[in-house]
Amino acid sequence: GIIAVFESHRAKGIPDMYSLHSWCGMATFVLYLLQWFLGCGFFLFPGASFSLRGWYKPHHIFFGITLFILSITSCLLGITEMLLFKISDSYSHFVPEGILANTLGVLLVAFGLVVGYVLTREEWRHPPLAEELALSMDFKTLTEGESPGGGS
Repeated sequence: GIIAVFESHRAKGIPDMYSLHSWCGMATFVLYLLQWFLGCGFFLFPGASFSLRGWYKPHHIFFGITLFILSITSCLLGITEMLLFKISDSYSHFVPEGILANTLGVLLVAFGLVVGYVLTREEWRHPPLAEELALSMDFKTLTEGESPGGGS
């Protein structure tokens, strides 16, 4: 994906990384890679402690939402950039390409709003698995000075 962008620019003689679209796109790409590697390290690596995973989970969620917003932003900026380069002279005359691009932009924003709504609904949150609940209860009792089995 990202290599194709640079090769396409090179073939057409277009400079790289000059627009807000390219900066946001590169930030999205780099943060996605970072999120992926850290997520694998914290959640798939067997040596990561539960307390470390618990510390990282809210950060992982925050940056996941941030990446989603950055992705939509990069797409909207790319659509706008394409409109400026391809049909800037006729865009204000409601040409089909402009209407299609605007419709796509509105659909992207609507999709982002729906996802944001779903993410904020407590009743749609995935309930914890039994083993996750047992681990969190054991961790809670240990931090309160009790034994995991419930006895003292």
